[in-house]
Amino acid sequence: MSEKHLSTQFDAELSAISARVLEMGGLAESQVAQAMRALADFSGELAAQMLRAEERVNLMEIEIDRDLSTIIARRQPTARDLRLLIAISKTIGNLERVGDEAARIGRAAQRLVDGGVTGRLQTAVGDVAFEASLATASLRKALDAFARLDAVKALEVIKDDNRIDQEFDGLMRTLITYMMEDPRTISASIDLVFVAKAIERIGDHAKNIAEQIIYIVKGTDVRHNSLELLESVVR
Repeated sequence: MSEKHLSTQFDAELSAISARVLEMGGLAESQVAQAMRALADFSGELAAQMLRAEERVNLMEIEIDRDLSTIIARRQPTARDLRLLIAISKTIGNLERVGDEAARIGRAAQRLVDGGVTGRLQTAVGDVAFEASLATASLRKALDAFARLDAVKALEVIKDDNRIDQEFDGLMRTLITYMMEDPRTISASIDLVFVAKAIERIGDHAKNIAEQIIYIVKGTDVRHNSLELLESVVR
């Protein structure tokens, strides 16, 4: 078998596994959206449907990881191809954890439906939904950057994470104020804290995926480095 033919087969395998990562990412994003709809509509049924879908994301992670191991053992890739496969392994781990965070939101939504949300906490639900819109937009941008191997767009995702963190901090201050002023809101407020934290973590996972994209494209591990260094690497 010619070397060119082997290379063509390897390229096809890389393309196929990358497509499955994007499919997994779309499913994880859909889980987050459904969990937030369940919360916004106070629908226990929607939350239950979303929780049943979690198993599919977990299964995809296991299947892709298994195929990655097979490709690495058979092809023994080097340089950028090896970076891509390592980054894919870390990316699907982050996507699986996005699904876990969506499940946490769904379970909190179920508790809020059972306990009820009244008064100012309904406003807080809207604030949580806004934070979620930022996090899902960041995840979507990270997946688009992965599809295009676009380091510049990945850098934008990393920059966006600061705004998500700011929204989370603001929500914490608001919910603590509600609990101090009216102890009857404590139970529901704590559930909203869990939701807000889960959303903040989804933003972190999008950022982690973006860092892996920069690693693929530039060959530099940019984790735990300053934004200034990231910009110098990308540009």
